[in-house]
Amino acid sequence: MRAADLGRAEPHDLRLVPAALATWAVTLAGLLGGSVTATAIACGAAVLLAPVLAARRRPWRDGLVAVLIVAGLASTGVALRTHAISEHPLRIAAQHGERVEVRAELAEPPRPLQGASYGARRAQDRSLVRVRLSSIEIGDRRTRVGGRALMLVPTDSWRTLIAGQRVVASGRAVPPRGGELLAAAIQVNRPPGRVLPAPGWQRVAEDLREGLRTISRTALGPAAAGLLPGLVVGDTGRLPPEVVQQFDTAGLTHLMAVSGANLAIVCGAVLLLLRLVGAGPVLSAAGAGAAMLGFVVLAGPEPSVLRAAVMGAIALLALALGRERSVLPALSAAVIGLLLLAPGLATTIGFALSVAATAGLVLLAPGWARALHSRGVPVGVAEALAVPAAAHLVTAPLVAAISGQVSIVAVLANLLSGPLVAPATVLGVAATVLAPVSVPLATALVWLAGPELEWVLAVARHAAAVPGAAVDWPSGVPGGIALAVLSVTALVVLRGRLARLLLACLVLVVVVVVIPIRQQIAPWPVPGWSVVACDVGQGDGLVLATGREREAVVVDAGPDPVLMADCLRRLRIRSVPLVLLTHLHADHVTGLPAVLSGRRVGAIAVGPLDQPAWAAREVRDTARAHGAPVLRLSAGQRLRWPGLVLDVLGPRGRLARSTSAEDANDASLVVKATTPAGRVLLTGDVELPGQGALLAAGADLRAEVLKVPHHGSRYTTPELLAAVRPKLAVISVGAGNDYGHPSRLILSALIRAGARVQRTDLGGDIAIVPAERGSEAVARGDPVRPDD
Repeated sequence: MRAADLGRAEPHDLRLVPAALATWAVTLAGLLGGSVTATAIACGAAVLLAPVLAARRRPWRDGLVAVLIVAGLASTGVALRTHAISEHPLRIAAQHGERVEVRAELAEPPRPLQGASYGARRAQDRSLVRVRLSSIEIGDRRTRVGGRALMLVPTDSWRTLIAGQRVVASGRAVPPRGGELLAAAIQVNRPPGRVLPAPGWQRVAEDLREGLRTISRTALGPAAAGLLPGLVVGDTGRLPPEVVQQFDTAGLTHLMAVSGANLAIVCGAVLLLLRLVGAGPVLSAAGAGAAMLGFVVLAGPEPSVLRAAVMGAIALLALALGRERSVLPALSAAVIGLLLLAPGLATTIGFALSVAATAGLVLLAPGWARALHSRGVPVGVAEALAVPAAAHLVTAPLVAAISGQVSIVAVLANLLSGPLVAPATVLGVAATVLAPVSVPLATALVWLAGPELEWVLAVARHAAAVPGAAVDWPSGVPGGIALAVLSVTALVVLRGRLARLLLACLVLVVVVVVIPIRQQIAPWPVPGWSVVACDVGQGDGLVLATGREREAVVVDAGPDPVLMADCLRRLRIRSVPLVLLTHLHADHVTGLPAVLSGRRVGAIAVGPLDQPAWAAREVRDTARAHGAPVLRLSAGQRLRWPGLVLDVLGPRGRLARSTSAEDANDASLVVKATTPAGRVLLTGDVELPGQGALLAAGADLRAEVLKVPHHGSRYTTPELLAAVRPKLAVISVGAGNDYGHPSRLILSALIRAGARVQRTDLGGDIAIVPAERGSEAVARGDPVRPDD
């Protein structure tokens, strides 16, 4: 955009905006209210249309006629669809919780669930997949049907499937969430049966995606290798969880998923190339259209991509006809067309974010850029500031409604990272297309994208580390509406010069005074800490200082990589000479990738038992991917650092030789850590047999601090407490867990033994520091809650 373009404001063509808003509103009402509500809206629109058509011509009449027509069409379509769904045989079966067998075609690849489960396999071992139904069998009766369903499937046996493949699956049908045009949700626990190959174009698209993933792994670091497929094809499955959290906090989440912005980048690059070689409007439009179609096939029909594709098709048609139109009518037409054809998009957050961001860029960014330029800001800088600010303002209410937080650093983070996203995306798309032809050339393009990706990752990492980078906000619809009202009010109020001055002063006071004072009042990490029990939810994750700056040994990694990464970030740990996994249950090992990512790691230590087998395999694979050797520890071994000594005390007896998964808890590594704050006994999840073996072997269990076994379960013997004689007991446990941890019996026993009890579910991270009389515990005071 030239400076002259910033100097004038062209009026927006708003004629289609009311029709688009009406289409969206009545579609939402029909999806949430059902066929009766949709039918009532359709009838109301038809009744109102007649008198409006009969009225004398007024400036508003044509617009109102358009609104009533599209509202009637949209509500009629939703009424027919919701009625058909309510009478669907699969919906009726779901209402009774019946078992069904379905033949269906995958509409998308299986997508692993996020999060982790306690004491078992990770939640990622379950995936969601949307399917198009062709027939169902209930009992002995088979019925040919249409419609869509959602299936919850085992990841291991379904992960290799792609969109377009036909499968047979059986499971229990349950009603889906409200507001979705799905016949049912089906809980599947078995591998798919009778898998048929996908159409050729789907197979080609998957081969191209797999080629990009393979080349990225060989040419880039782990985080960059996960980010590039996310930019190009929306595949974030290999992006480290702590990076996902950093992007959330920094307000850069939109970069990790393919969106209309990616489509605009690709088509814009093709248009620019064609214009440079002298192509005319028709050829340019045809070339960009081909690129658009190819990108949609490659990336898949994401809501934001569909929106951008329809909108781009309208704009390209106008370009080919030599009648360029403004973006706003194209956006409105895209919203109307997509919601009429696929009303289910109305409830998807990706579609809403995409439309809102585009509208903000059209309605707000140009005016803000002009205002900045009129005050002496250079054109390029004015645009760079206005675009992310406008996009963040209009999408913040939606993001807050989902995540329950508002990023304070989003505008700056997008300003710093935005210019490098486009070249990385273009290089990634080019590498994807060229990989089948020339792997070396494709690898070179991916390698060229590496510095841009590392810059974006660095921006996210440093932005997320800023104190107060994200503030908590009420989630859900009320929170989103509240922030939207506040944003609109701020836009109106801040038009005044005095209000802008007051806001600038307030921001300055918060940054210069409030945040530093808060850090001084409650500093974290606590100076001189020896051990920190991280609040990782229902699991264990402990950090032991080695005496070297920003270095620590990690004992267990918790069930949630994001929480473990947050704890290490708060402690400013950069080097981990050893990660010790007491045993291989998910609540102790799932966060391992977060420990390894972005840090120098010496080795990973495990106990004698390789059970569960899936966890042992994943630990080895993760260690290999990060170049860390896996060591096996046993009783009697000692490890030393300048400020830390670890003595391995168990497992003992037959448990040291066990091969049974049932012994996983009792085969936990039991380690005594000697620290400046005293001796700390780390017990993993050892229960009665394991404790008995330790006591029978005569192990020296005396310690000033006890990490209570198994999250404070009732399976801790009085004899163990008598042998340890702890002055301080730390319980790593999740708030509101379903297991009754910690047991009231063990809490009473600890108090009777004279131990002070600290719990992560009540105090958050707990630091153990040296004190005049041995050791002292300091809680961070910000525990993780179940809905965090």
